Amino acid sequence: MKFSEFKVGMVIRHDPIVVTEEEMLAFGKAYDPQWFHVNPEQAKEGRWDGLIASGWLTCSLAMRMAVNAALRNSESFASPGLERLRWILPVRAGDALRLEATVDSLRTSSTRSDLGILRWTWRVFNQKDEQVLEVEATSLFDLEAEPR
Repeated sequence: MKFSEFKVGMVIRHDPIVVTEEEMLAFGKAYDPQWFHVNPEQAKEGRWDGLIASGWLTCSLAMRMAVNAALRNSESFASPGLERLRWILPVRAGDALRLEATVDSLRTSSTRSDLGILRWTWRVFNQKDEQVLEVEATSLFDLEAEPR
């Protein structure tokens, strides 16, 4: 999407993607090697009653869905960061996660007319319509660039 296509209040959706145990284990071993992310046998005895995905994997999947749904081929080039990140419920192998991203605000920078600023809230839900993640993000757009 182009920056000009975003409207305050619009909700951008991405169809569900299924989380596999293989990707949970691979991500956990590489980036978040806590026992409840990487050891299925030990995780069965833990607080979560089984293996759960790293919250960072859940964030990565949300990012992939946001790119696929809105940012691919846009003028987006960076993010200055997140205002809020909440892991609400654990994600497990077999969960089908979907994204609903609500546009909270849009503006052109007061100091740079070539810079568009989008603030949006990403909400990720599982197949039971339970919210598992919430992120308030800011995306920057180069308004003089050709979309990629």
